[in-house]
Amino acid sequence: MDFVGRRKALATLARARQLASTGAPQNILVQGPAGIGKTALVREFLTTVDRTLHADGDIAEAQLEFGLTERLLDGRRTRWIDPPAAGAAILEALDEAQGGEGGTGGVGPEGGASGEHVVALVVDDAQWADHASLQALTFAVRRLRADQVVTLLVLRDINDARLPDGLRRLFTADTATCIDLNGLNAVEIRELSGGTLTARAATRLRTHTAGNPLHTLALLEQEGPELLIALERSDTAPPAPKSFTALVLARLGACSPGTEALVSAAAVLGMQCTLDAAAALAGDTAPRPCTAEASEKLEEAVRAGLLTERPGDALIRFPHPLVHAAVYHHLGPSLRTALHLRAAAHTADPAGALRHRAAAATGPDPALAADLATLGRRFAAEGAWGNAAAQLGAAARLVEDRAAYERYTLEEVECRILAGDVPDVAEAARELGTFAATGWRSYLLGRLSLFDIDRAELLLRDAWRRCDPQRDPVLAARIAAQFAALYGSMARGAQMAEWAGLALRTAPDDTATDMIRYLALIGRAMSGDASGALAGLPRLPDPALASPAELEELLARGALREMTGDLPGAVADLTGVYAHCQERAASFRVLTATALASAEYRAGRWDDALAHCDFALTLAADTDQPHIALYCRTIAALLHSARGSFGKAAAHARVVREYAGFGHLNPAVWAALAEAHVARAQGRHEEVASALDPLLALCDRGDFAEPGSLPWADVLADAWTALDDHKRAASALATCESTAVQRGHHGALLLAARSRGVLEAARGDQRAAERAFRLALKHAEHVEIPFDRALLHLACGQFLRRTGRRKRAGEQLGRARDLLVRLDARPDLERCERELAACGLHPGERRARESSRLTPQELAVARQVAAGLTNRQVARELVISVKTVEYHLGRIFTKLGVDSRTRLAAVLAAEQ
Repeated sequence: MDFVGRRKALATLARARQLASTGAPQNILVQGPAGIGKTALVREFLTTVDRTLHADGDIAEAQLEFGLTERLLDGRRTRWIDPPAAGAAILEALDEAQGGEGGTGGVGPEGGASGEHVVALVVDDAQWADHASLQALTFAVRRLRADQVVTLLVLRDINDARLPDGLRRLFTADTATCIDLNGLNAVEIRELSGGTLTARAATRLRTHTAGNPLHTLALLEQEGPELLIALERSDTAPPAPKSFTALVLARLGACSPGTEALVSAAAVLGMQCTLDAAAALAGDTAPRPCTAEASEKLEEAVRAGLLTERPGDALIRFPHPLVHAAVYHHLGPSLRTALHLRAAAHTADPAGALRHRAAAATGPDPALAADLATLGRRFAAEGAWGNAAAQLGAAARLVEDRAAYERYTLEEVECRILAGDVPDVAEAARELGTFAATGWRSYLLGRLSLFDIDRAELLLRDAWRRCDPQRDPVLAARIAAQFAALYGSMARGAQMAEWAGLALRTAPDDTATDMIRYLALIGRAMSGDASGALAGLPRLPDPALASPAELEELLARGALREMTGDLPGAVADLTGVYAHCQERAASFRVLTATALASAEYRAGRWDDALAHCDFALTLAADTDQPHIALYCRTIAALLHSARGSFGKAAAHARVVREYAGFGHLNPAVWAALAEAHVARAQGRHEEVASALDPLLALCDRGDFAEPGSLPWADVLADAWTALDDHKRAASALATCESTAVQRGHHGALLLAARSRGVLEAARGDQRAAERAFRLALKHAEHVEIPFDRALLHLACGQFLRRTGRRKRAGEQLGRARDLLVRLDARPDLERCERELAACGLHPGERRARESSRLTPQELAVARQVAAGLTNRQVARELVISVKTVEYHLGRIFTKLGVDSRTRLAAVLAAEQ
């Protein structure tokens, strides 16, 4: 008999498999209510697939961080710091499963290669999977480009609040396929019965069961021939289906005592386990290789539809969560407790043992709660926040004492915040609001209120007032760290540095105050002491040898070097940190990529900057933390606007503007910068002034006018000059001139002098204008900021042409053009060429940069390959699959017209 009622869905899956075999990875969402046949459909499809990575969500392990990932990778567990790291492990496993060369030099066709395998990546019952694993899945699947992979996400409802937003977006995108399973129709139910039902009976049974295959089969099996009679009698209601649980228990009761014990033991171990573990638990013995007797019991359980096994798979599974639930809840309290205690004694995993002990508890157990809390705190010390939260939450549920309950819950909430797993902040805050007033309570309420700056500051001040730093240095350090973060969001550098320094002195090794060294140094720089902060740094090792604290200081040193104008040093530091931060949290990697992109933007390495922006934005989205990449969006907006990609630039600016409404000063400033630079590149001076003029009134509220940060006062002054409002232009210019002089910052002095020259020329004071331009050119000799130098030469050339000195104007404009061509800064290049034409000069035909044809990720791959890395090394460096590298490399070769890695390197080198 064919697979009943799902031929269309199977055909959809078959088409997906065919597309995947050509190197077009497919994302399939299979959703529908419990018992509708999702798992059966997927299992039928898997019989047609070469290789499978498969794991089921398990409600019993929903709080076990990376539990599903470990099962997906067949127990190949390592210490994953965060979901992207686990996602990278999934990518490597998919590369291995697909087979093929994937190694050193091959480009690979855009389609699939012979001898390679279509792989199905399946997560069933995803609504019960742990949050970290689902984020890891999102990270991995988003990076599949030319892989022979079909990813199936199987769940009840994609809108389930337990799912990460990134995963939901990925599987509801236009490129994904959705299979919504509904009940069987009457014809299909008749087919399911093997033809024993008449059409009339099938119609009535369809109405009675809503076409649910699981319940329909249960009713057919329970009632037998009597069901047809009842359905045919129009005056008799169809029999009410007995509980599905009753059917499962009837099957269990018909088994031998040994098989019943095996199935019961398996239920205590979860949705899946090894036969060895289940047999040992059933016999109350230590786990050992399974015997023939255990295999016979398994066969009986499989025949009864209670367990399943797959050839070559070491795990046994329940065929459906409802079967597992029926067996587990049928166990009486005494037997269930005994089995959980046996399981705890047999497992070598401390966390697993404690989970079983907790499940065995029939009431409050302060001693067990203390053990759980101790393990949770151990996880917290290692930075495993998700696992820590699970243990502390279990501890809270096992105590009657209100003070102990509140203490454990407060620690649990903090761990969930650090794990990024607080889906409803308002709900968490409401619960904590009922707790006794303590420093910990106010501190956590302050953390939960960071989008409400005034409330957060009040709560943190209350927490500090209640805290004794001598008795509780950890709490003191965490409060101080939150103050540093809060004042950083308000661009108040001195207070940011002060609080960060206090946190560092109070508890320097506390893992929850990560990035505190960076905050302390950057706070000093924001408040005007970048040179002092840089000089005070100790001698730091190569990034490859750096400790986590030293890597953080190297990141800060790179940012400080950018702020002080040492762009080569900044790029070198930040490139090193970027290459060696794979083991750090996603937030650290996003910050590093953003800092590197910022330095590269200033240094004129725009292609690299766009590639690093793309990495940071993708990583932030994949980990459901878009807010940590807002400054990166500003950098991207500046880059795209300078190259004339105004749609992309405006899109980034809009996102930053959305976050500016929460009251934090930084997003408001970043949004204004992005909007202004988009308008400047388009010559829309009114919009530039409208975006930036409000910043003048904010200067007293925050430190965002320091030389070395993204400049804006000179851009505002230029806009007011173009609008013939010279008074406002002079007022805006004074903001950057005085600070630049105080700091002796050549880059800032160049900008200020250039803008002064433009203003004086507009006023008609040629001498003053010439003095300003000469001063700007003098400062330009000390810095390597190609775009700002190009704009200087362009402004100077315009001035010289308009004062009748065409030869000198042509020299300045020629220098500007050379720089703008190299940068591919099209809007300003067009202005420059118009000025050259007005001088009677006709620049040669502009030759497009070869690499401008590449997307940011293609360019990133090209640069890594040109540096001599193999495909697999590139995949690990960029955290993509080997197939994706091969796909991009094939497109790169075609676009650039090269046929070897050597020629690719030569093309890129020629553009440097």
